[in-house]
Amino acid sequence: MQILKVTDEAFRRYGKVIKDLDVSDIITAMSETPCPDDVVYEPSIESLEACKSAQSVSDSLYGGMPIQIGYCNGHNHLLNAVEYHRDSEINIAVTDLILILGKEQDITEDHTYDSSKMEAFLIPAGTTIEVYATTLHYAPCNVAASGFKCVVVLPKGTNTDITLEEKHTPEDDLLFARNKWLLSHPDANIAGSVAGIKGENLSVK
Repeated sequence: MQILKVTDEAFRRYGKVIKDLDVSDIITAMSETPCPDDVVYEPSIESLEACKSAQSVSDSLYGGMPIQIGYCNGHNHLLNAVEYHRDSEINIAVTDLILILGKEQDITEDHTYDSSKMEAFLIPAGTTIEVYATTLHYAPCNVAASGFKCVVVLPKGTNTDITLEEKHTPEDDLLFARNKWLLSHPDANIAGSVAGIKGENLSVK
């Protein structure tokens, strides 16, 4: 894939770079988190949420809403799936990493999505970005062989377990966790997901 810069005009469709917000204490606290050979996601980590800048993130980026601060770390080079939320997601790149992004509006009524519509962006270490609610995204991809580390901030409760007693809309079929709607690629074999991604399982390699 062509890898664009996060400063490229094309990124404005998907999110924005957050400037002048000091989250260095959160980045420092991330040194204690693991970076496995696969991918690990933890929605809420006490040591990250205890950082002084966590309150600034809640106040300035979520208007004072309750938030959770976790991480997504590991080694990955494939798309595998796309997800979206009802709220923006804040990512803090602890290492250089690549995000593969698309638009929720391109999901068809029969819950399929063409992966050729996606674009990849390099997020340099130390960069904080907002990923808009309508932006399709999933686990980052690493740039270096040592893997990636990414802070993930979302409204409190997002990505936690949910059980629907009754489905009310067709979109409920995609509800994979609390405030998380997901489509997977058939090659990824994600149990319980709708395998609606058509085309290539995109790779940054």
